[in-house]
Amino acid sequence: MEPGAPWRDPRQGYAYGVGSALQMQLQQRADAAAGGGVLKRSLGELERWQHQQQHHVAAQQALYLRAVRQRTAAAADIAALLGGGPTQPLVLSGSSYGGGLASPSSTLSSLTTASRAAVPLMHPHPQPQPQRQVPLMTSSPQTQAFGLSRAPPPQPAASSELFILQELEKQLLDDDDDEPVAAMSGTGSAVTNSEWEETIHQLNSITAAPSPGLPAAAAPNNNNANAGMTTSPSNSSSSTASSSASCSPPTPGAASRQLLSEAAVALADGNHEAAATHLAALKRAANQHGDAEQRLIAMMVAALSSRIVPTASALAQHLAELCGAEQRAGSQLLHDISPCFRLALHAASVAIVEAVGDHRAIHLVDFDVSLQQHAALIQYLADRRVPGTSLKVTAVTDPGSPYTQSLSATLTAIGEQLKQLAERAGIEYRFKVVSCRAAELDASRLGCAPGEALTVNLAFALSHIPDESVSPANPRDELLRRVRALGPQVVALVEQELNTNTAPLAARFTDACAHYGAILESLDATLGRESAEKKARAEAALAKKAANAVGREGPDRLERCEVFGKWRARFGMAGFRPVALGPGIADQVAARVGPAPPGISVKAENGVLRLCWMGRVVTVASAWR
Repeated sequence: MEPGAPWRDPRQGYAYGVGSALQMQLQQRADAAAGGGVLKRSLGELERWQHQQQHHVAAQQALYLRAVRQRTAAAADIAALLGGGPTQPLVLSGSSYGGGLASPSSTLSSLTTASRAAVPLMHPHPQPQPQRQVPLMTSSPQTQAFGLSRAPPPQPAASSELFILQELEKQLLDDDDDEPVAAMSGTGSAVTNSEWEETIHQLNSITAAPSPGLPAAAAPNNNNANAGMTTSPSNSSSSTASSSASCSPPTPGAASRQLLSEAAVALADGNHEAAATHLAALKRAANQHGDAEQRLIAMMVAALSSRIVPTASALAQHLAELCGAEQRAGSQLLHDISPCFRLALHAASVAIVEAVGDHRAIHLVDFDVSLQQHAALIQYLADRRVPGTSLKVTAVTDPGSPYTQSLSATLTAIGEQLKQLAERAGIEYRFKVVSCRAAELDASRLGCAPGEALTVNLAFALSHIPDESVSPANPRDELLRRVRALGPQVVALVEQELNTNTAPLAARFTDACAHYGAILESLDATLGRESAEKKARAEAALAKKAANAVGREGPDRLERCEVFGKWRARFGMAGFRPVALGPGIADQVAARVGPAPPGISVKAENGVLRLCWMGRVVTVASAWR
C-alpha cells in the first residue's frame, strides 16, 4: 500500500499552488485507499514520506519559477507599454502553506480585469486557489488609466482588446500539466519571441486607435475617419474628464475628438452644462473651411449644440431646411461627386439591367428618383443593343412624407431630361408620378402590365421611411411587404453603412463621426480645387443630415440609416432572397466610370458590393427578388 499523510484525510487535495500533478497523484492514492479508513504508519515510513514530498515540491517549484520568471517580466513590460511608462514590479508574497507561490492567475488579475468584467474567462484546467493577499502594481496615473490598480472599477473593453488580453493571459499563465518539461527548460519560457512580437504588435494596434474601452486621448490620433470616435461608458462626464486627464498629453486632433465624445456622453446623461463647456472649447478648433478634421469638428459641434437649448422655432426651421429643395439638390450633388455614392448607384443600375436580361418592355418603380442614376441606367440599357427597348418609370411619392414636397417639385423637370436622353439613346421612354402611401401600394395603382419586366429601385429611400421604433404602423416593413407582393424581377438597394436609427445617442454619435469624417476625407482626396463650390454645397447638405441624425430624437429624426445586416434581416422577413452581385458588376462599373480613385475600394463580398474609403465601408449596394 502506498504511503499517505497520517494527519490528513487522503481524499482531500493538497493546496501547494504549484500545479495539479501532485494533487492528482495523491488523489489516485487516496482513491486506492478510500476503503481503508484511518491509515497507520510507522515513524520511518512517515519520515520517508515527508522527505519524498518535500523533494517533489522543490522540483515542482523550480520548474514553475523557470517557466514564469520571464513571463512575469514580460507582463510588466506590457503593462508599462499600456500605461505609457514604467510601473512598479510585481511582488509575490509567501503563502500560509510554507512559502508556496502566489496564484498565477492573481498576479495579472488587474491586467485582465476589464476582460473579466465583460466576458468571464474560462481556463481549460481550473485549480482551487487558496485565499491569500498578493500586493499588485502600485497605483499611478498610468495604471489608473488602464484599470491596472484596484480602484476605480474598470470599464468594459472593446471586443478586440478582450481577445488580446485573454490570449495574453493564456500565454503568460497557462501552465498546462501536459506540456513537456523540455518546453520549460533552456530559455525558461514556453512563449517564443515571434509570439511575443505578434502580441506586442497587436497591443500596439489597439492603443494606436481609440476604442470604447479606452480614453481616446490615450492613443495617438491619425486624423483618419475610419478610426472612429470613442465614447466613455461612464454615466457621468466628470469620470470621463478624470480618465482623460490621467493619460499622456494627446495630439490636438485627439483632444478635439475626445472633447466631442465627452460632450455627447454628457448630453446623453442630461448634463447640458458640462456639454456646453466642452462645445465652447471645441468651437475654437472648428473651421468650416479648414481640413477634413476641422470641418468634421465644426459639423459635429453644430449638431450637438442644437440639443442643448432646443426651441420649437429652431426645430421647425431645421426640418424645413432638411426637407427643402436646396437640401435635396445638395444631396443629389453629393451622390454625383462622391465616389462611394456614385459607384454604388451605378452598381444598382447594372444589377437592374442584368436582371431584365433581353426583355424589351421594362417597368421601373422608383421611390426616390435620381437624375444621375437614371441617366446611367438608360445608357446601360442602350448598351444591350436590344431593338425596341422601352422604359416606363413610375415615381412613387408618399403624401405623408415631409420629403414629398421638394421631391415632387423636381420630378417633372427630371422626367423631361430623362426622356430627351432616352430618345437620343434610341429607347422609348415614359414617365409618370403616383402618390400613395405604403399600405396602398399595389400593381393596379402602379399601372403594371403583363409582359413587363418589373423592377424596383430603393436607393437611399428606405432610410427616410419610419420603422417600428417611430410608428406602430411600421411603414418601412409595410412597404417591403407590398413591394414583395408585386413580384419584381429585382429590387435594388443602396444605403449608407451607418446606424442612426435605433442606436442610443453616444453610439450613434460615434458611428456618425467616423462615417461623415470618412466622406469628408474622400471628398478632399478625390476632388480638385475647381470643384470647391460643388463640394461646399454637398457638404452643407451632409451637415444637415448629421445635425438631424445626432441632434434630434423621436419622429423629428428623419435620417434613420441602418447597417446592411439589419437591411438583410428586414428583407428576409419580408420574403426576399438575395441576388448576388459579383465582381463582374464592379468591372462593368469601372469600365463605365473609370477605376476607383486612390483610397476608394470596391469589395464584392457575400453577394453585395461595399464601397469603402481607406477600408471603412461608406455605402453598400445589394439586390433582392
